[in-house]
Amino acid sequence: MTDREIIYFDNAATSWPKPPGVAEKMSEFVNCVGANPGRSGHRLSIEAARIVFDAREKVTRLFNSDDPGRVVFGLNATEGLNLALKGVLRSGDHVITSGMEHNSVMRPLREMEKRNGIKVTVVKCSSTGHLDPDDLKSKITPETKMVVLNSASNVVGTLLPFSEVGKICREHGLLFTLDTAQTGGCYPVDMKKDNVDMLAFTGHKAMLGPQGIGGLVIGERVDTDGLIPLKQGGTGSRSELETHPSFLPDLCEAGTPNTVGAAGLEAGLDFILSETVEKIHCREQQLIKRLIEGMSGIPKIKLVGDPDPGSRVPTISFNIDGMQSSEVGLRLDDEFGIMCRVGLHCAPAAHRTLGTAPEGTVRFGLSYFTTEDQIDYAVDALIKISD
Repeated sequence: MTDREIIYFDNAATSWPKPPGVAEKMSEFVNCVGANPGRSGHRLSIEAARIVFDAREKVTRLFNSDDPGRVVFGLNATEGLNLALKGVLRSGDHVITSGMEHNSVMRPLREMEKRNGIKVTVVKCSSTGHLDPDDLKSKITPETKMVVLNSASNVVGTLLPFSEVGKICREHGLLFTLDTAQTGGCYPVDMKKDNVDMLAFTGHKAMLGPQGIGGLVIGERVDTDGLIPLKQGGTGSRSELETHPSFLPDLCEAGTPNTVGAAGLEAGLDFILSETVEKIHCREQQLIKRLIEGMSGIPKIKLVGDPDPGSRVPTISFNIDGMQSSEVGLRLDDEFGIMCRVGLHCAPAAHRTLGTAPEGTVRFGLSYFTTEDQIDYAVDALIKISD
């Protein structure tokens, strides 16, 4: 690394920088607590358990769910989605998803389709990444058990109509699983108003926590008696039994938890809840609008997806005529210190929908901490690269 300022535009992958409290809270846990939560009765173990519970409670506040005990922690949204899909769906069940999904949805569904006899319907989206709720509604059959959808595209930032889809699911008695990897912390998601039954979240993106902490919020309509966990093992509860506990969150949390990650996540959520999601979203809309307006004036740049900065998260994909996305990304890093992501973004289905497969795109992902000067600098860099 050089002394040149780093322009970090890869927040759709992992947010950086974090609020100062995140590193402080994690360091405090490592240096002053360090114990295993729920396994012992001494004061440090009790303090560790309090940290984990406080993180659960703040996740429930962020997404307007009721019971912190139904917040299941794991590694990330991918683990949460795998739990929602593999824990609920059975052979012969029909599940509906969209053509804008990340591989965290598509790969487990395709594996279950192959091995478990799950029936999968992928609803086509427009070439700009929009989903028509009526198209999804028309795919419902008597065997349909679940709809799983991302709340916003990780490729182009387009918001999918998840609230409308949630209403359709409730009207038809279906479970609705929502992937909030791109919206959690930066766009309002309300499990009650949006009729979400299972919500997968990740701490390391807009929730402003560290990597390695995320999971699933399980709504009251989910029958946990039939929920199959991904793993079994020690929980610190009912240790006299060789059978796994049947109550949440222990049912789905075997093994020592990532308590230092929970501490960091709690600090990230403290920042978000203090600033408010609405304020963060408004700020990020202003930033992405400035970026889109600047990029739209560069002749060789082709913006992918809907250029409207309105209903979206602060992510945009583009290509430069005559250049591979990998070349653009390398030059942005080497010559201008701009960090971004290129390629297919673990979402080949979305790129096929957008018409950018197999080459992919260059993706800029902004955050609440992005500045107007950084955006103007990036636009100038793109002008020079495309000249």
